[in-house]
Amino acid sequence: MVVSLKKKLEKQELALGGWVMTGHPASAEIMARSGLDWVCIDLEHTAIDLGITENLIRAIEVGGAAALVRLTNNDENLIKRVMDSGASGIIVPMVKSREDAQNAVDALYYPPRGRRGVGLARAQKYGAGAGFRNYRDWLENEAVCVVQIEHIDAVDNLEDILSVSGVDAYFLGPYDLSASMGLAGQLDHPDVLAAMTRTCEIGKQMNKPGGLHIVEPDKAKLKDSIEQGFTFVAWSIDTRMIDTVCRSGIAIVKGIKS
Repeated sequence: MVVSLKKKLEKQELALGGWVMTGHPASAEIMARSGLDWVCIDLEHTAIDLGITENLIRAIEVGGAAALVRLTNNDENLIKRVMDSGASGIIVPMVKSREDAQNAVDALYYPPRGRRGVGLARAQKYGAGAGFRNYRDWLENEAVCVVQIEHIDAVDNLEDILSVSGVDAYFLGPYDLSASMGLAGQLDHPDVLAAMTRTCEIGKQMNKPGGLHIVEPDKAKLKDSIEQGFTFVAWSIDTRMIDTVCRSGIAIVKGIKS
């Protein structure tokens, strides 16, 4: 809850983020302290559990960034638990329809806006003083809901999905999108490129910030994505950054030895 990510998205300002797949708080804190606007904790493709997630959220907050959580699935109980742990918002995978998007928003907010159950956990300062009241106000004004567009059905239903009140941005998933079209991993295929272009065009028409994950720490691709108009951009992954730097160092050493 450190950075007003919501306001950046509303103003279509660049919101650059990082991606954490390791469970050690140092990795998350280092990313947050680098100047990134947000850092996402990935639950979908890692072994990170909810206890570790809460500690990673703490580390990201200490580092001065907004803490987002990419869920394992669009599950209202999981959404409630990560938000009670203090997450700034959620990234919801495999949203294919208006109903999917509405379910995510409903699970994020308290009644009457949504249907989330009320608890007194870390986010609510454990019920001390005005903790719950302050959190309730923060939730209404600052919580972020990002839907992942990673299936051809989502592209076909995109206008309905992005019209749901409470959806703040979308995030493209090229690999899953290509797989849903029977073209797994063929990201340069004309049909896949056309689906991605269509998604971006509809997003711009509806004034919704578009997101993309630059998985490899490629500075040129990062620059290109920003110039293409993406404003919610994830810059690589902690594991890929470590691997890339290690390998580049070893390559230099091998070059000296030869």
